[in-house]
Amino acid sequence: MFKSCVVALAACFAGGSFAAADDESGPKAGEKLAKLKAFGVVGDVENKEADFAETRKDAPTIYLFVAAEAGGLPVGGRPAGRFMKKLDEEVGKVDGALVVAVWLGDKAFDKHKEYLPRINMSLKFEKTQLSAFDGEKSGPNGWAINGDTHVTAVVANKGKVVKSFAFTSINETDVRAVMGELKKSLEKK
Repeated sequence: MFKSCVVALAACFAGGSFAAADDESGPKAGEKLAKLKAFGVVGDVENKEADFAETRKDAPTIYLFVAAEAGGLPVGGRPAGRFMKKLDEEVGKVDGALVVAVWLGDKAFDKHKEYLPRINMSLKFEKTQLSAFDGEKSGPNGWAINGDTHVTAVVANKGKVVKSFAFTSINETDVRAVMGELKKSLEKK
């Protein structure tokens, strides 16, 4: 029993993350953003469905597609939460930038709508909108989300994909790479 607890804790606190080469997720760099219809739970759009890609248009945005369990917790637990909190803080330093986090999960739409306000109360997001997608864990059409990844981060600017990241393990150290891509896109004319 003790050994299994130690292994579980080590897995939770292990540094570094990875995305296996064959675990791609998200649209390719340079592609125009597809429609992103989801139900807004926390943020500018609340209690209704909206096309978040249309709402954000050309503004710098990081779209997160979060694989979640039926109860609403993100797969990846606390490390995923630390990643999202750190990303929210860093995005807050970029004028006009925002994170749009979309919870995915088969047949869990109502649970996500219930749970997302509690996540927001706990993590106290300032630059992250939370939404729930009513459909497959592979996400909305045109976004090419791999249902086996825990978090897919799609960096976008000027209505186009800058870069997509597929994470099967994630923590706050991964924010550096995602923010680096956003900042590079803002430097380009």
